[in-house]
Amino acid sequence: LWRLGYSARLLKTKNFRTAAANTSFPAVWTLLARYSGRIPGLFVVVRKNRFSIMPDTVDDKAGLELYSPHPGVRGMTQLDREAFKRTVVVPILKVKKEIVNALLKSLKHVVLQHPGLKRVVEDPGDENSRFLILDPHKIPEFSLGESEQEVLKQLDVHPEVSKYNLELTYENFKSEEILRAVLPEGQEVTSGFSRVGHIAHLNLRDHQLPYRHLIGQVIIDKNPGITCVVNKTNIIDSTYRNFQMEVLAGESNLVTKVKENNIAYELDFSKVYWNPRLSTEHSRIVELLKPGDVLFDVFAGIGPFAIPAAKKKCHVFANDLNPESYNWLLHNCKLNKVDDKIKAFNMDGRDFLLGPVREELSKEFPLQKEEQKTSFHIVMNLPALAIEFLDAFRHLLVREPCSTAGLPTVHCYGFSKHKNPAKDIQERAEASLGTSLDGRCSTYLVRNVAPNKEMLCISFQIPVDVLYKRPCP
Repeated sequence: LWRLGYSARLLKTKNFRTAAANTSFPAVWTLLARYSGRIPGLFVVVRKNRFSIMPDTVDDKAGLELYSPHPGVRGMTQLDREAFKRTVVVPILKVKKEIVNALLKSLKHVVLQHPGLKRVVEDPGDENSRFLILDPHKIPEFSLGESEQEVLKQLDVHPEVSKYNLELTYENFKSEEILRAVLPEGQEVTSGFSRVGHIAHLNLRDHQLPYRHLIGQVIIDKNPGITCVVNKTNIIDSTYRNFQMEVLAGESNLVTKVKENNIAYELDFSKVYWNPRLSTEHSRIVELLKPGDVLFDVFAGIGPFAIPAAKKKCHVFANDLNPESYNWLLHNCKLNKVDDKIKAFNMDGRDFLLGPVREELSKEFPLQKEEQKTSFHIVMNLPALAIEFLDAFRHLLVREPCSTAGLPTVHCYGFSKHKNPAKDIQERAEASLGTSLDGRCSTYLVRNVAPNKEMLCISFQIPVDVLYKRPCP
């Protein structure tokens, strides 16, 4: 073992050290059999007091290979499902079919439990019996322990463990197991994706691109309801917030339906921005609103802030520069029957702030009374650029209000790679506004976008000295 290089990993195992210290030499091989499934390249077979170390084989090393496809699929770029077939030898118990359920409960810690694999199979030689498949990781030497034998004795089951040739096919393996077997060893495996209706959206790394069509087909095969898989081919366009994408597998239909927070949306995923990971953030902001409040959504997209707010009986002004987003916003307003509660605009964000937002605030604020409870919220969800638009609030209005209680609250989003992202976002917002926000703002971590890149939301009431321009005497 020292020469094979296994001792360091094996002998560090506390259970092995303790058991081996007071064990005779032949019994040590039994211990090795128990631990062989944890050591690459080593498998010990125990047969009638004859002990031998067997080489790494396809059929016999069930402990290691039960969850791995045939090794011949390594490097495959075009999916061949037949190539994933393999046969492994697993331990089984022959039991009467009427006690199968009782045994499954009593022996659940040693019974095979893996998605896609049956735990009970028919006995071709006896219709009144069944074969109960055991986990080779738990029964490495094909013999049961004392506790399991006691259970069998109580149920009058013969404790003999037999070997069974279990055929594994493509259908038995999970997507991650398939991709790990196909991609080069040691390279990152991608099995995660964002789901947008019937579309699975991937962000593949360069080393995964040669396998992209196979990856796409595997995702369709293993995820019911997914009929199209796409991969992003460049970064988000900062103007319209969409990106080029390649269809990897399935149909090329990118018009889809999604449901978020019990509200339905329809969109063309190739032409508008939609991120299912922002569902919680959309809900968080909408929960801050009360019926009768006013929401200005500067970069509204297809309406994930605007439509729930309108459903909550708020007065909503929603804008997006992308004509496609604007059209889908109108479509979704009608779909959700709030088209009479949302005023939609297709403008640049700055023009929207200096135009409709200024006009509405100038009209509403002089009418505000001290006891009035209407709140004004301005959402700016364009993380790559939104902070640069904050300077539009400088001297946006002319006359100061009678009360400062109703000053608009801004929720502005941004990305940060700084070691202190909250401080970074605040300092950049202060630079754009031209004033300090110390003690007057809060920051909220929305999500981790990439390693060392965070998305945050900074919320604050626009300071009086920023929002109002004092007229000359």
